[in-house]
Amino acid sequence: MQNNNQTHWFFRGNLVVQIVIGIVLGALLASVSPETAKQSAILGGFFVSALKAIAPVLVFVLVTASIANQKKNQHTHMRPIIALYLLGTFLAALTAVTASFLFPVQLTLVASATGTTPPQGILEVLNTLLFKIVDNPIHAIASGNYIGILAWAIGLGLAFHRAADSTKVMLNDVSHAVSQLVRVVIRLAPFGIFGLVASTFATTGFSELANYAHLLAVLVGSMLFIALVVNPIIVYVKTKRNPYPLVLTCLKESGVTAFFTRSSAANIPVNMALCHKLKLDEDTYSVSIPLGATINMAGAAITITVLTLAAVNTLGIDVDIFTALLLSIVAAVSACGASGVAGGSLLLIPLACGLFGISNDVAMQVVGVGFIIGVIQDSVETALNSSTDVVFTAAANK
Repeated sequence: MQNNNQTHWFFRGNLVVQIVIGIVLGALLASVSPETAKQSAILGGFFVSALKAIAPVLVFVLVTASIANQKKNQHTHMRPIIALYLLGTFLAALTAVTASFLFPVQLTLVASATGTTPPQGILEVLNTLLFKIVDNPIHAIASGNYIGILAWAIGLGLAFHRAADSTKVMLNDVSHAVSQLVRVVIRLAPFGIFGLVASTFATTGFSELANYAHLLAVLVGSMLFIALVVNPIIVYVKTKRNPYPLVLTCLKESGVTAFFTRSSAANIPVNMALCHKLKLDEDTYSVSIPLGATINMAGAAITITVLTLAAVNTLGIDVDIFTALLLSIVAAVSACGASGVAGGSLLLIPLACGLFGISNDVAMQVVGVGFIIGVIQDSVETALNSSTDVVFTAAANK
């Protein structure tokens, strides 16, 4: 009987509570036995790999089935959701500019980042995005190219829209089957996050972050301001309701997982499950959530802006209000092209630095600083990005 109760608690219990228990146990193991904690990285790696493996298939199948089975003249709220995504990303960049002016940061540019090739201009970013759209569908799924996956899924969905009803039923059954597999993977989150927390605390710790406390304070403070002030204002304007129950629910159930996986793409299944729990329209969120993981990048816009202005301040370059506004636009557009994996936004910093004539060598040192503080910065960034996908989707549905 006791084993049955434990099994029921694991499969039916509150996932957030289980994740918190995993976090606490991981931190304790790291402090008691660091060597053992480092070995637990295999649990975290297995969980993140499982999410990354199932997410491309889930997106492809769900989007295809959703569009194919969409009823005529059905309203899916996609236009307002995209508008919210773009508005939120731009306001995040603008907030980061303001925070950087109020609390200017200077860096010691001694770090390096080897083996990285940043984009050389906004045209290169757009060119890359264009070619991702026409990627081979099998390669897109295998490589996690979500722009290509979305393009092919939308195209096939439209083609299947006029298919026989039996074909649509088959697509629907496949989407439900893949969704069931996703639920199984998500139930592994407590073990995966236990491994991620234990190995991170044991291997990296936070002692080396002391010299970058000011930079982290500006970054994290800006992200928290977006999550707890700007996003609620946007939701209130859209829904005319108290936004905080929705915002806090999304931070708790999506943000916590994203904080430790550090991948918007890997968190897509978690967001899908949360949208289902919130009883949102599946035809809408099956498209908006994968799309959000690609273009809704408020945290990435903040990272690009703050680190770029830190380099500007360090080099003593004057910035006027018009240049700051242009930086906000460039950071927002660049953030939309940020990768859905950990640290994806950092490689776009040289692009923004190019606005101020900062050399690529100096810009790559700033990227190196970003990798050093990435233990916290990238985790908070991903939590903001991913949880906001559900916030805006729910706001448009309401």
